Amino acid sequence: MDNDSPAPKSLLEAVPNFSEGRSRPTLGLLAEAAGRPLLDAHADPSHHRSVLTLAGSAAQLRSSGLSLLETAIRCIDLRRHRGEHPRIGALDVLPIVPLGETTMERAVRLAISLAEEIGVRHSIPVFLYGEADARRRTLPQIRQGGLPGLAGRLTRGEIRPDYGPGALHPSAGGIAVGARQPLIAFNVNLDTSRVGIARAIAGRMRTSGGGLPALRAIGVRQDDPAGRRVHAQVSMNLLDWRRTSLADAFRRVLVEAGAAGTGVVHSEIVGLVPRAATWPGMEMEIALREPARTIEGVYQSVVKPA
Repeated sequence: MDNDSPAPKSLLEAVPNFSEGRSRPTLGLLAEAAGRPLLDAHADPSHHRSVLTLAGSAAQLRSSGLSLLETAIRCIDLRRHRGEHPRIGALDVLPIVPLGETTMERAVRLAISLAEEIGVRHSIPVFLYGEADARRRTLPQIRQGGLPGLAGRLTRGEIRPDYGPGALHPSAGGIAVGARQPLIAFNVNLDTSRVGIARAIAGRMRTSGGGLPALRAIGVRQDDPAGRRVHAQVSMNLLDWRRTSLADAFRRVLVEAGAAGTGVVHSEIVGLVPRAATWPGMEMEIALREPARTIEGVYQSVVKPA
């Protein structure tokens, strides 16, 4: 585990998700566009998705966010995109997260400012969600039915963007911009290729299905990077690790997998985790494929004062 110190009082985090997880040139351009605030980059070819973690001041994240969007528009075409993860845009979602003693109000101000500028500068509909949205709209509500579903709802007037045009960009789709507390993206690979089992487990585990609190989950196909076999994967978002910890989620998958006649191969954390969500021996307890890294630790080691 990282030997880290608390985050600076003014620190904000951005966790942009892109509909690209296979093209190394494009991933390289996105990392370049992120610039100085980039702490971590995670790409998944099966999900055909990448997640960047950035941290810095509001001005730094604003500049990086706009640069990343411009790169995504230039390099990612959703008309040719096929992947396991649901999405509505090339830069699919851009959450702003307060860290340390930073207030949620500051994260909300930055999210709304970015959303407004994106809507003005680019022909992309922008949908606010989470704390940045007065209605507290959620990502699943915006992404219902995926890209075709969103296009249809826009046409029928069932949903309207908060900024930008009333129709999707032909190649870049739309974008959800929001503010939220830190969450943990956590995937568990099962010892089976039967995706139906993962989907059934996810359905019983997620909060909306009567499962664990503050948990979203889906079941997807996960190809082995070495091409040896296919795993069914339970892909989760822990919205509040204080209510459902990594250990809680992992143990529940173990129980559900056992009841379905299978087991767990390993797990992975996508991106970085808050230090407060970790504990000694975590890697072994939840069968992590790679050691976990904390936001605070990576920030202290990577980001140097200007």
